Amino acid sequence: MIASLTVVLLCQLIGEIIVQGLSLPLPGPVLGLLLLLIMLLARDRFVMMARGPFRDNSVENVSKGLLTHLSLLFVPAGVGVVQKLDLLAAHGIGIICILMVSVTVTLLATVLTFQIVSRFTSREDAR
Repeated sequence: MIASLTVVLLCQLIGEIIVQGLSLPLPGPVLGLLLLLIMLLARDRFVMMARGPFRDNSVENVSKGLLTHLSLLFVPAGVGVVQKLDLLAAHGIGIICILMVSVTVTLLATVLTFQIVSRFTSREDAR
């Protein structure tokens, strides 16, 4: 289990090093997840990679364990919000307005993207 957790964290660290070293406009953990995905796909394709922390789905089990406790990662953000209650009181209406506008724009962009993709896929299905 510790070896599998080390693999997950090393992938995140390698992703962060690559992003910082090349000044890429991408979060390091996202690149690390892509690296982990490539490693897991290679493990499934090549039997010789199914050793050590990659055997018996141990990386998947560690990932599931992390996901079950994901809510704990939101505690620091909640503490930060509570520490800034004075700013929320002073700018609360503006924050609520911005949140409403950003949610509306996000929903509209999602709907438009879905409609465009569904039109393209329906045209290809008609052929």
